[in-house]
Amino acid sequence: MRSTRFAVLGVTGVAAALVLAGCSGGSGGSGSAGGGSGAVDLSKVDGKGKTLTVWLMNGDLSDETIKAVNDEFEKATGAKVDVQMQQWDGITTKLTTALAGNSAPDVIDVGNTQVASYAATGGLADLTAYRTQLEQGQKWLGGLVDPATVDGKLYAVPSFAGDRAVVYNKKVWVDAGVTEVPKTYEELTAALDKIKAKNTASDFSAFYLPGQFWYAGMQFVWDAGGEIATAKGGTWSGGLSGGDAQKGLKAFTTFQNAYSTPASITVNTNAPDQDAIFANGQTSAVLATAAHVKKIQQANPALTDDVIGTFPFPGVSGKNQPVMLGGSDWGVAQKSKNQQLALAWIKIAASPSIQHDYVFGKDNWIPNSEDGIKKAQDAGLTPKQEGFFTAALISKATPAAADWTTIEGDKTMEEFFQSIAKGEDPASAAKTVDAHIASTLNGK
Repeated sequence: MRSTRFAVLGVTGVAAALVLAGCSGGSGGSGSAGGGSGAVDLSKVDGKGKTLTVWLMNGDLSDETIKAVNDEFEKATGAKVDVQMQQWDGITTKLTTALAGNSAPDVIDVGNTQVASYAATGGLADLTAYRTQLEQGQKWLGGLVDPATVDGKLYAVPSFAGDRAVVYNKKVWVDAGVTEVPKTYEELTAALDKIKAKNTASDFSAFYLPGQFWYAGMQFVWDAGGEIATAKGGTWSGGLSGGDAQKGLKAFTTFQNAYSTPASITVNTNAPDQDAIFANGQTSAVLATAAHVKKIQQANPALTDDVIGTFPFPGVSGKNQPVMLGGSDWGVAQKSKNQQLALAWIKIAASPSIQHDYVFGKDNWIPNSEDGIKKAQDAGLTPKQEGFFTAALISKATPAAADWTTIEGDKTMEEFFQSIAKGEDPASAAKTVDAHIASTLNGK
């Protein structure tokens, strides 16, 4: 899910283009890349005389990282690799056409929330038989693997992630008497109360959180145990009317109304620009991605790494709020003539060594597994990185339904969260939205 991958890291998806990303929740293509329990050992694939075609999205992994993968792959298989860089503009149409034709690329780099739509059209191979080999003992991040799993079948392998964390101005917090990073929701609200009391300008918010910012709103819902939608027996049902979701929605509304400005209720993060609001000193904290921190610092160079801090958003549940991951997965074209080679390449790209030494070590992305994050933490993260990496340990994603992109495209979620922030009853608003979500995801 991303525009140039959060740009995931502002994400959200190609469909929201996300950046930082369906039929009836759909089953994907009928074919399998390996078929059955007797899957080929991916460490022994012979590719001599063959060339593997890989489509890589611009702005994802660096040339250095891809070279490391290719070098190891070529040494192990004897095959060559043709990496073809793809641009975001028009990629959905281009990829859909390619997957349906007879000259499809072998490996595709796809936004995590887009996997279900390509699987539903039969464009992606079923990788389930190879899951254990591809995992390589790792526990993949839920926000990457869950949207790549349709009807219990795996259609893509996690590549890397980006997410959101609380970004705050340490100086403003210290000036208000807050010197410790909040570990609980109660500590967070107590800190924001102090900041609010210290800064009384009408255009200042202790925590700037726009009412339409549904990615933030869903963190409250997930923290309470709710879901956007769930599937049973191939049929989707909206989940925002559920008791747990309602608790989360009320918590979101209470927090938004208490700590953000009244003017923020009817807007999203882009107009006015949330980064500019932070850079101009009109708020002490926002929920943002690492890419947005960079933009904030470019707008106000005085906000150095000594001034800006990050931490995961602590939830009412007592745990950190689950975060929506934006990022990338690797898929294998159903019509690829080199499926075994494609899987061997993906296995290397998803391996613990490539993830640590290159995806994290060179490209500064969050690696694809909990194990990779913990290894990065052990190796040493900067204070600014720590908040994002820790937050990613509890992650979620949008429903793995082919038609989810329709929901993002018609602004259902933005309008819903804005309505409850304005004071509409969450129960009645959710009833209407749930019906729309169910109808859309079920292809009606």
